[in-house]
Amino acid sequence: MREFERIRAAIIRGGTSKGVYILEHELPSNPVVRDQVILSIYGNDKRQIDGLGGADALTSKFAMVSVSTREDADIAYTFGQVGIGTKTIDYGTNCGNILSGVGPYAIDEGLVPPVEPITKVRIYNSNTNKIIIAHVPVFNGRSVFTGDFSIDGVPGTGAEILLEFEHAAGAVTGSLFPTGNRKDTLSISTGDVEVSILDVTTAVVFMHAQSIGLKGTELPAQLTVEQLYQLEEIRSEGAKLLGFVKKRGEATAVTPASPKLILVREPCAYQTTANAMIRKDEVSFVSRAMSMQKMHHAFPVTGGLCTAIASKLKGTVVADVNHAKPSSSITIGHPSGTMGFSAEVEEQEYGEPIIKQAAVARTSRRLMEGYTYVPRSIFWQSS
Repeated sequence: MREFERIRAAIIRGGTSKGVYILEHELPSNPVVRDQVILSIYGNDKRQIDGLGGADALTSKFAMVSVSTREDADIAYTFGQVGIGTKTIDYGTNCGNILSGVGPYAIDEGLVPPVEPITKVRIYNSNTNKIIIAHVPVFNGRSVFTGDFSIDGVPGTGAEILLEFEHAAGAVTGSLFPTGNRKDTLSISTGDVEVSILDVTTAVVFMHAQSIGLKGTELPAQLTVEQLYQLEEIRSEGAKLLGFVKKRGEATAVTPASPKLILVREPCAYQTTANAMIRKDEVSFVSRAMSMQKMHHAFPVTGGLCTAIASKLKGTVVADVNHAKPSSSITIGHPSGTMGFSAEVEEQEYGEPIIKQAAVARTSRRLMEGYTYVPRSIFWQSS
């Protein structure tokens, strides 16, 4: 009798993240059993030594993909942020970096007919109930991974994949401004902090880095334990205000990935993780994003789109630091370099602003395909 069940999978780098992509029919239909299987695939200890996870929030990501039953979508995609050593999976948000690999994966798995030179893949994200259109380069019936497009945080170049987010506002909470305000004040143990909370492709709590004594140009390794705790306290208070949890202290365990916390500051020169210098005139503003209680080494896609839209809305913390000239292009300075977004907003005399454009370009690459093995006992114990 076999001790293991084998599950067909692919490991794909999507943007500045990496994850395991699995077709839905390869996994158990029971969500409880399925989660136990996924956790086994990634490894349940903090090193994820007995699984495919990379012991880092950016490489402990999961994508479940299937043909969509919706008329307005070709593919259904569910994202999971797999906890490292916590035995949890957070389905509370989408991941745009992992999303950038979904279109190529769907084409290469035969779920979407290839069309040269660009195949438009309409992707339904179940986490946010939103549609994203991926423009995927195709040649000879397969997605193209090579090209001359580069993104900071990833070595080399690749094929450009444009992601267009439709009806991006209210992806998690149902409202662009979930609290009804463009600025709020959160009270934490060290005092009050002014924030802006927006929901565009994902829910984000924005704050000025200098409001808690940070420069806003710090690199991931430079934040102290005390500063990380303070930042998580702010994010957790935001989660409480949004109704994600009843008590602030529950957020880290219950909803560690949502809302996101993003720090901003005015444009300035700074040094990247690769010791390159970013000039003040290269960015619209400088930002740092937190990911699973640590600083993101680059910048998230969904959080980045929310940041770009927020920078266009007067009265928000992000708009206060945005020095970009009026246009749809926003360039955000992050620890690994810069990241560009297309964001266009139309303010309304009454009601919420209309988001007319929310788009970003990424690259992806299939790194491995084959089988991952899961102990059969997990299926028995969880059924």
